[in-house]
Amino acid sequence: MKPAELHYWILGCFSMALCCRYTSDSFTLSDIHPHHWNKLYFAHHWPVTVCKMNANDCHDPPMYWTIHGLWPDRAEDCNRTWHFNVSEIKDLILDMRHYWPDVLHSSQNRTQFWKHEWDKHGTCAATLEVFNSQKKYFGKALELYQHVDLNGHLLKAGIKPSSSYYKMTAIKESLREFYGVTPKIQCLPPEEGEKAQTIGQIEICFTKELQLVNCTEREGESNPIQAHFKFGTSELSVCNDSLPTYYPSELQDRK
Repeated sequence: MKPAELHYWILGCFSMALCCRYTSDSFTLSDIHPHHWNKLYFAHHWPVTVCKMNANDCHDPPMYWTIHGLWPDRAEDCNRTWHFNVSEIKDLILDMRHYWPDVLHSSQNRTQFWKHEWDKHGTCAATLEVFNSQKKYFGKALELYQHVDLNGHLLKAGIKPSSSYYKMTAIKESLREFYGVTPKIQCLPPEEGEKAQTIGQIEICFTKELQLVNCTEREGESNPIQAHFKFGTSELSVCNDSLPTYYPSELQDRK
């Protein structure tokens, strides 16, 4: 090969290498999204209400508030290359099954629910050292669950599943007095011909330092965590303070 030909051949290979590297890096970067978020929404849901929303595979839902998820605001699906591996949380499995069950799919592979939560929210929370592994993320959520003790507080306040109705303002005030911050509470709206909404989800918020903080947004801000939460054809939304609120104890309670 002549020197001139060799020169152009080397240039061509170098250009191809740059092109391939750029393509590869672009693919990787496209799977990693910005991690800008301000606070965490720690969501508990009421299994009986979840089953009312979609009785796909609901059998004997737990009669205590369970974890729905720990969600950074303003960030979702931050690293699609960081795949969920259940073996990393093997020491937590018993607690996960009890406090963080897949209410809707109790007889199927329960790890799919945890995989979804890790993929969508855990990979974003992992920008903080306290959450920077799957074991840390799920383990810290379990710690927060015990610390918040939503089940215990509601019982102490006399708020328990019943066929009677509660005032939403009374539930909110009780939670505010106990935690010192304003939670976010979501309900199923009244069905046709009914007057009461059904409580379904309570979110307690934390700063990045894991200090309690109001879930309400300042004026002019928007909460990127979905305002509505949907199971099947039913949808949770922020509760209406003026409507009576139903806290169901059994699937067939609501007529």
